[in-house]
Amino acid sequence: MDGKRMTADQPAQRISALLLGVAVGDALGVPVEFRPRGSFHVDGMCGHGTHDQPAGTWSDDTSLTLALADAVEGDAVSLPRLARNFIAWHDTGAFTPHGEAFDMGNATARAIARLKRGVPPEQAGGTDERDNGNGSLMRVAPLVFLRAGRSAEERFRLIKAVSSVTHAHAWSVTACFLFLEVLRKLLAGRAKDEAYAELRAELAAPWPFLDAAALEKFRRILKRDIRDVPESDIASSGFVVDTLEAALWCFLTTGNYKDAVLKAVNLGDDTDTTGAVTGALAAMAYGLEAIPAEWIAQLQGRGQLLRAADGMPRALAHD
Repeated sequence: MDGKRMTADQPAQRISALLLGVAVGDALGVPVEFRPRGSFHVDGMCGHGTHDQPAGTWSDDTSLTLALADAVEGDAVSLPRLARNFIAWHDTGAFTPHGEAFDMGNATARAIARLKRGVPPEQAGGTDERDNGNGSLMRVAPLVFLRAGRSAEERFRLIKAVSSVTHAHAWSVTACFLFLEVLRKLLAGRAKDEAYAELRAELAAPWPFLDAAALEKFRRILKRDIRDVPESDIASSGFVVDTLEAALWCFLTTGNYKDAVLKAVNLGDDTDTTGAVTGALAAMAYGLEAIPAEWIAQLQGRGQLLRAADGMPRALAHD
């Protein structure tokens, strides 16, 4: 199954694969979030644990991914609608499986507080180095389905606008851009190793619109080969650079969806987000049929996820 391409699926199935891939990886990690590596072993869906939630419960990673998917309008994202969705999630548990936002990053919470005070969405995200949690990386995957014909600079500007609603620092924006560039190549039919090789080749001489200093934070991805880094040197914290490195490492060193997300979750610490980001990559590479059916069946709020997947193609087609 290693390197399998998802070329035959219809757009709706690709969107379903992505959203379910994120949610399954997220839900696998929820019960063991913050637990240190080696203190547990996950081999399937389980419940309770860190957040005392039923098995199959997904967290803010999936909720905010759905909030972004809901804000897609034609070939763009409505930032005001995205802001309203984030506030609704925070205040009323919208886009959650049980009506409760039980897990929330600090930078995201601060940004939502600014949104509630009337700060424009494009100015709400934190700009300090301390504001580089993985809260925008975990939710940006749906942007891969917007118009393929955008230039690299146009893609970057869209990603920057969406990330900056909660995370506006260059490290976070750059992480989102690199993640989506890999997803975009997988969507176009590249095998995973080919997609990674293309990314490194394209950024050997970085595009001028990218922040050169920010790119240096991703040296182990772009200048080295992340596959060669030993597990002991792969961090799985909530720092955005760590999350992207860990997700790519898990994805590139396994050959199927199941192995990738289990490897991600068993790294420990920020298990739900590492699982969600890895799940997006693996679902895009291997397709909907590669996600274990029993895991999908165990997802809480599965109907909500499927409705979002069904609605997004219509939003994309709207002009």
